[in-house]
Amino acid sequence: MARVCVMMMMVAMVLNVAIGEPIAPCYFIFGDSLVDSGNNNQLQSFARADYFPYGIDFQFGPTGRFCNGKTTVDVITELLGFDEYITPYSQATGEDILRGVNYASAAAGVREETGRQLGARITFAGQVANHVNTVSQVVNILGDENEAANYLSKCIYSIGLGSNDYLNNYFMPLYYSTGNQYSPDSFANDLINRYTEQLRILYSNGARKFALVGIGAIGCSPNELAQNSRDGTTCDERINSANRIFNSKLVSIVDYFNQHTPDAKFTYINAYGIFQDMVANPSRYGFRVTNAGCCGVGRNNGQITCLPGQAPCLNRDEFVFWDAFHPGEAANIVIGSRSFRRESPSDAHPYDIQQLALL
Repeated sequence: MARVCVMMMMVAMVLNVAIGEPIAPCYFIFGDSLVDSGNNNQLQSFARADYFPYGIDFQFGPTGRFCNGKTTVDVITELLGFDEYITPYSQATGEDILRGVNYASAAAGVREETGRQLGARITFAGQVANHVNTVSQVVNILGDENEAANYLSKCIYSIGLGSNDYLNNYFMPLYYSTGNQYSPDSFANDLINRYTEQLRILYSNGARKFALVGIGAIGCSPNELAQNSRDGTTCDERINSANRIFNSKLVSIVDYFNQHTPDAKFTYINAYGIFQDMVANPSRYGFRVTNAGCCGVGRNNGQITCLPGQAPCLNRDEFVFWDAFHPGEAANIVIGSRSFRRESPSDAHPYDIQQLALL
């Protein structure tokens, strides 16, 4: 019943928002495996999801999305009123880029070295460089820099990076020294400084509406529970505490930019809080399993992530997690819907994505 309620809520939101044109002309997406839609498919990388059972519930099958179905940005794309999903950069051509581009790359981080043990990936700086290339193409298509600037100023830019800087860097001492070099606070400062640098480049290339997505409770992922939780359900507070430090600094830069760049609007999406609500109140959303992947191997289905050809669980909508690291479509619908239109005041600060689009 709860699952039906969430689905009805989403349908109502779609109908309310978008009969006709999208409420923003374009949507540019920067991120990691939570929102990658195929950019890693051609890379020499272990961080790929272009195989079954990924995409088992998605209309186009395995596309490179790290999910059984839709990602959060797919949900937001629908709610913005687009009739097709945003094309990954690796496949975007011609006037298709005027609808936006998804630059996200699995294993990517804010720091350049993050995720290197998994092979090739497109870092945050690399994704922004790709966007600068896209902007020059937008200028060519629209024929004029002023036209392009006016057009891009109405687009939504969502940025969700930082998870891998913890998962595949700071808390991975076998491969990285950052855990010894930095305290959690100084590491978060380093990430925020690098992150801010990329935001300034986006701003100087026409971005004016920014949604900065906080990182989730990584210490509650099936992979971390499998490794570090004695009872398989108690989250790793050492990791979650570091994640909260990063998120609080992200809120601070949203406030800073809103005060100092009057022609731009920034907002923070509280993915951590939305996730915690799902774990604390699973039955409200139709979930029964919050601490294990639907597809995976070992303890919590989290020691090894979903393998090619592996049979996933059948009751996928009852699992918060699809695999060892990533939420399933059912959880992504909740996160995406509450990012678009906040259900609680704490879901977004100071705007939700719908408000940001309409400003």
